[in-house]
Amino acid sequence: MTRNLPKLVVVGHGAAGLAAALSAAEQARCRGLDVDITLLEKSREADAGGNTRWSPSYIRLAAPDRIAPDFEEDMHAASGGLADRGYFQTLADNAVQTVGWLQAHGVEFVTPIYYLSAGPARIQPVGGGSAIVEKLLAAATRAGVKVRYEHEAKGLVMADGGRVSGIAVRSADGDATLDADAVILASGGFQGNLEMMRAQFGAAAETIQLISPGTRFDTGDGIRMAAEQGASVSGDWNGMHIEPVDPRSKGSAPVVLVYPYGIVVDQDGRRFTDEGRGLVHETWEAFARDIHFARRGSIAYAILDSGLFDIDGYGRAIRSEVPPHQSQSLEDLAVQIGVPARNLRETVEAFNAAATGNAAQFDATRCDGLATSGDLAPPKSNWARSITQPPFLAYPLVGGLAYTFGGLATNERAEVMSARGPMPGLYAAGETTGHFYGTAPNAVAVLRALVFGQIAGREAVDFVAGLRGNRQG
Repeated sequence: MTRNLPKLVVVGHGAAGLAAALSAAEQARCRGLDVDITLLEKSREADAGGNTRWSPSYIRLAAPDRIAPDFEEDMHAASGGLADRGYFQTLADNAVQTVGWLQAHGVEFVTPIYYLSAGPARIQPVGGGSAIVEKLLAAATRAGVKVRYEHEAKGLVMADGGRVSGIAVRSADGDATLDADAVILASGGFQGNLEMMRAQFGAAAETIQLISPGTRFDTGDGIRMAAEQGASVSGDWNGMHIEPVDPRSKGSAPVVLVYPYGIVVDQDGRRFTDEGRGLVHETWEAFARDIHFARRGSIAYAILDSGLFDIDGYGRAIRSEVPPHQSQSLEDLAVQIGVPARNLRETVEAFNAAATGNAAQFDATRCDGLATSGDLAPPKSNWARSITQPPFLAYPLVGGLAYTFGGLATNERAEVMSARGPMPGLYAAGETTGHFYGTAPNAVAVLRALVFGQIAGREAVDFVAGLRGNRQG
């Protein structure tokens, strides 16, 4: 006779979902419980892993065993003061333990050289996000987690009192309902959902390039299902993490982050932004969003000269496999990229006339204060070297969308919140939750997915254990 085991369903196969499933299995083992844990993934097995699989997965720690002392204040500053302090305190309190947990499951870490410019200290898993997916999936499978690919979660089933009791699923076998004593939603944001994108950002959002192959599966399913049952939402619903990428590239996240060291022009050959306003991780979201939503054709061009090649390690800031357009003359370069040659020449000459600082001051690794002079509009605040040394280079740039900010409201225990408080048996982690405002804090997305995925797994098992105890009592 088959025992009626308590059932936990996890939705999503990225960092948050895999961390939740494995953490739940380990918590059940520690408590001496048998829990039926199923992980649902809408994609094929070959495509699974969400954004995590394609991400470099930088993690904002000073070292694997140490978090920076200003971590929480940096999170608050990035949000413009809107961040949930309890959420980010929990993130800080659990970050080192979570990295140690990953190491115990075979994930190795290094301290990377982050593109070119300085910034917060970071560590990175060897092999990037795909290593996280591989190691956690293997451990979860060994721990007895059942993974069902090509199973799309469609809706939550609720019992009396607002408690989760199941989840509606669609697969090649048709529609079905899985019983569930608890559900963890870790299915990403809504960047792959054209209807939701249009509703939040307007018609132009429909044409944003997604930054990786896994991003298209993030269609807001978890957010929608929970909201339909009265879940509260939070985060910046007008926010997104978007980066400047090369539209010619066939690769994942083909960022081109050398734009601060030259100038950027639109399709009319005119500058429109202060390219040196800050370090690249401080400017890339606003810059890429401006390109997509405010520039004709949603495209711009980074214009540089051979001085780029003198920057030590400049290739670290370019993940496109396609070489830049090159020419010995600005006029021919303009023809190659389809901008008016006269305008490009005038723009470069005006910039050069204002780039009169001491070129020896140039330092690509920090804000060097090498600014334009006079009434150049817009000015350039750092790295203002004249563009005079052929070959002249051009990289086309478009916005590549990684994830959205709006999502479910959760507390420090990863419980999904409603107007009445925590929703019994419902948890969420990662991009499905809405805790970012204004700009994404650098190197935090994967970390929070892992930390709160782990927390959600533990809390969900404790919840179903309590249910089972009450029923037996």
